[in-house]
Order: sequence, then C-alpha cells, then structure tokens
Amino acid sequence: MSGHGHGHGHGVSAEADRRYLGGALALIVGFMAVEVVIGVIAQSLALISDAGHMLTDAVAIVFALIAMRIAAKPPQGGFTYGLKRAEIISAQVNGITLLLLSAYFIYEGVARLIEPPAVVGAYVVATGLAGIAVNVGATWLLSRANRASLNVEGAYQHILNDLFAFIATTIAGAIIWWTGWARADAIAALVVAGLMLKAGWGLVRDSGRVFMEAAPAGMNPSEIGQQTAALDCVTEVHDLHVWEVTSGYAALSAHILVDPGADCHAVRQAAERMLHDTYGIEHTTLQVDHAAPAVLTIGESQAHCADPHGPTHKAG
Repeated sequence: MSGHGHGHGHGVSAEADRRYLGGALALIVGFMAVEVVIGVIAQSLALISDAGHMLTDAVAIVFALIAMRIAAKPPQGGFTYGLKRAEIISAQVNGITLLLLSAYFIYEGVARLIEPPAVVGAYVVATGLAGIAVNVGATWLLSRANRASLNVEGAYQHILNDLFAFIATTIAGAIIWWTGWARADAIAALVVAGLMLKAGWGLVRDSGRVFMEAAPAGMNPSEIGQQTAALDCVTEVHDLHVWEVTSGYAALSAHILVDPGADCHAVRQAAERMLHDTYGIEHTTLQVDHAAPAVLTIGESQAHCADPHGPTHKAG
C-alpha cells in the first residue's frame, strides 16, 4: 500500500518575486545604457566589463521571469511534475554565463596589465559611484524575493557580483585619477572576474545536483534510511530515493517492510511525520508491506524485491 504527502509552498509569493525582479530589471537596463557610453569615452575596461556584466544581469532576470511563468504551469501530459525545472535551467544558464564572462575578462584584464591604455579616472569614479547606488537598489529588491529558489538566487548572484564590480571599479578609478597608475583598471577587472567565477561555479554545481537527481544538499539518504528503519514495527527499508524536483521542493520514495500483523497505515503515517518534522520532506511516496517470514529469518531483501536499488537499512 502506498501513501503520499504533499505540500511545497514558498514563504514569498511568486507574484511578489516577479515584482521585485521587474523593479531590479528596470534599474539595471536604464543604467547599463549610460555606462556603455561612458566606458567607451573613458576607455575603461572595468566600466565596459561592468556594463557587460549588467547586460547578463538583465538577461538573467529576464530568464528568471520567463522561468517563473513556465514553472507555474500546472502538470499536464507527460510532464507529471509540471515544468518546475525550468527554474533550474535558468539558474544553470546564469551560472554558465558568469563562467564565460569571467574567462573573457580574465583574458582582457591580463592583456591590459601588459599594455595598459590611458583611462580617464574621473569618469570611472563618477560612473562607479552611480553604479553602486543602482546596484544597491537592485540587490535590495532581489534580496526580498525567495532566494531559496535557485532561479532567483542566480539572478541575485549576478546583481550582487555587479555591486562588487562597481566598488572595485570606483576604487580603481580613484587610484587612476589621483596617481595616474592605469593598471589599476585591469586589476579591478580581474578581481571582478574572480568573483564572477566563484558565483558561476556555485550556480552550475547546485543546478547540476538537481539535474543529476542528487539528494538535496545537507540531506544524508543513509541517515534517513536508518531513522526510518528505527521506527516501531519496521524491519527493513530499501529502494530509498531522495531528490529535488526543483530548488526547495524535495521528494522521497521508499519501500518499507514491517512486522507481520503490524498496521501498515500507522507505520506509513509515522514515517511521513518523521520525514516532515526531521527533514522537511513534504512530498513522499511510501510503499509499506508486511515482511514475509523468509525475510525476517534470512534477512535478505531480495526475497521480497527481485532488484532492490541502493543500500538496505535494517531495524536495529
């Protein structure tokens, strides 16, 4: 017999998330156009790299908004979970773009360290300060959205890294303005590239875990199996699978064997309560059966399942 537990709401509504992302997008697009013009006039790679990053910020938010719309569609046809992983695809695209941009700016930054062009420091400082203000506003808006979603977190990381970029750019502009040391611009671009590399790798890694059906970060399937096997009347747990449908939406399935004569429904309910209260797993599919005498005596799960997957967890 099987039991199902459901529930996967978010603390911040999707409509509120869309408003926050939309506000951040308006700020970024407006400022990006100004920054490209000033970056070209000032011949500043740091400013142009910031503008390029802001373009990816805008694209990241657009992807996030589209993914949220797609993910909200109800399950239909062969998509029994709906299209919730559209948000994970968006997060992975954001991560990959950050990695590619970091590689480009590392290349350009090294080239400018070798042969630094003349940079107009005053323009860089003025634009950098304005960029800090714009990005503080955009970062604040996105920090209020549901960052448990990898999709929103991807957009947030883009904006946060851009804020760091503007801080580095402003410092570089001030150094150039006061000392004339033009290589400060390239060093600022390399610092930004390093931050982008770190954030991009984190997004690619975390979204990759979801695609590979790995257990949610921080969850130990072996521990979950042992805790389930320790419940009253349970003799064995096998075919235990824990995965994420999308960020913040964990799911679990397992086959549980109980003592002959035990109440299967009561055991299932106890297991669901434990999984919810201890691990926060709300979507469960548990098959609970009475153990055959052969299983109790020999202790081999193969007597019950011809091809069990993963380790077997025994009571005691």
